[in-house]
Order: sequence, then C-alpha cells, then structure tokens
Amino acid sequence: MPTISTFHGIVIQMFFEDHPPPHFHAIYAEFEALVDIRTLEVTRGFLPHRGLALTREWARLHQDELMENWKLCRDRRVPLKIAPLG
Repeated sequence: MPTISTFHGIVIQMFFEDHPPPHFHAIYAEFEALVDIRTLEVTRGFLPHRGLALTREWARLHQDELMENWKLCRDRRVPLKIAPLG
C-alpha cells in the first residue's frame, strides 16, 4: 500500500485496486480510518478529533490530486506523492 503523504504524525495511504467509493486510508497512532475523497467523511474506522481535523484540512487542499491518485491506484500504477500539511 503506497504512502502518499505524511504530516503531523498522520500517514496517508492508498491500496492498489481498492474498492469504491474513492477513498484513502489515514493512520494516526493506533487509529485508522477510511476517508471518502469526495465528501471527506469517514466511511470506516475512527480518528481522534485532532487527527481527523488535520486529515480533512489536508484533503480539502488536495482533493483533485487525491482523485488522480485514486485513478492511478485503480489501474495498479504508483500514485504521486502529495505535499504534507504545513
């Protein structure tokens, strides 16, 4: 599973050929959540408030890049790295 960004202790990853809807995995300490790229809602798992707020802030800034990476992963191509949250 490629890591596409890391910031503030949060690791963002995507699986190759993953199931719809378009989403990414956010890992923060021992917590993991699947976040829908279109709505930025957690579809599975849990992140504490701080981790979720930072993840959503980052994802809002990079939604287009996340969708492009989703397409790359669906085609079993390596996704591009995305800049971390400053």
